[in-house]
Amino acid sequence: MSLEATFLGTSGAVPTTRRNTSAVFVRREGERFLFDCGEGTQRQMMRFSTGFGISHVFLTHLHGDHVLGLPGLTQTFDFNDREEPLAVHTPPGTKRAVENLVGVTGARPGYPVRVHEAHPGATVLRNDDYEVRAFETDHRTQSVGYALVEDDRRGRFDRERAVELGVPEGPKFSRLHRGETVEAEDGTTVDPEQVVGPERPGRTLVYTGDTRPAGATVEAATEADLLIHEATFAEDRTERAGSTGHSTARQAAELAKRADAKRLALTHLSSRYAGEADRLEAEAREVFGSAFFPDDGDRVEVPYPEAHD
Repeated sequence: MSLEATFLGTSGAVPTTRRNTSAVFVRREGERFLFDCGEGTQRQMMRFSTGFGISHVFLTHLHGDHVLGLPGLTQTFDFNDREEPLAVHTPPGTKRAVENLVGVTGARPGYPVRVHEAHPGATVLRNDDYEVRAFETDHRTQSVGYALVEDDRRGRFDRERAVELGVPEGPKFSRLHRGETVEAEDGTTVDPEQVVGPERPGRTLVYTGDTRPAGATVEAATEADLLIHEATFAEDRTERAGSTGHSTARQAAELAKRADAKRLALTHLSSRYAGEADRLEAEAREVFGSAFFPDDGDRVEVPYPEAHD
């Protein structure tokens, strides 16, 4: 089952000719999500062929470079005769502002737009085999980050061992893999534990939005397969980063190392470093070797944990 992030906007508050404002599109098999929606996001979605079939938008906070694309995107959905509901998740205390933003022109979409407040520590979306959790971040306004966490998967099924135990190939293999006891051809019983290995972990993708380095992020990103963390400034602006509620690339790398994350994608590059992403990436890699600064349009596949080994 695929899990892929497409970086639609990797610039800081001000877009550049090469980088748009914040937005990350995530595809998990047939489901599609959008994390933040800066100005121009819908054009980036067309430019990088993600499609518009998203069901949930997760907003980290309401600064313009993270939300001003929402009115245009929801209006485009309306022009395309969308009927399916759209869920928008937003930090506590911001529901009314998001509702007003969606209806800023005075016209409401012809499909349901349901705005939900995402409280830190809460599961904001639960599906059959994964959930999205909100966690506390440290910015200059009400803000949250999000962690997409898959459930553990069934262990590997040992077909050869099942045959050795006299289980005929067919439906009984599936029943064993589901955790049911079956009867072998000689009448003996075979338990799942005899042919199914231990559960295997699912994948975790974490998106912080704008934040200073925060302990809650370390907790949310523990052993994450992909941590997407803001890196607005280089080390020469550490003080500036702290005073504005942001992180340096090195600070993001130090956090990823503490969390024992597998990979670190750096985003939210200040326009003062236009053309210098390599510099911030190098500063991060001095601490965490799996750090990288994606360009707009880059797609990153998130493999299952065992694929890292």
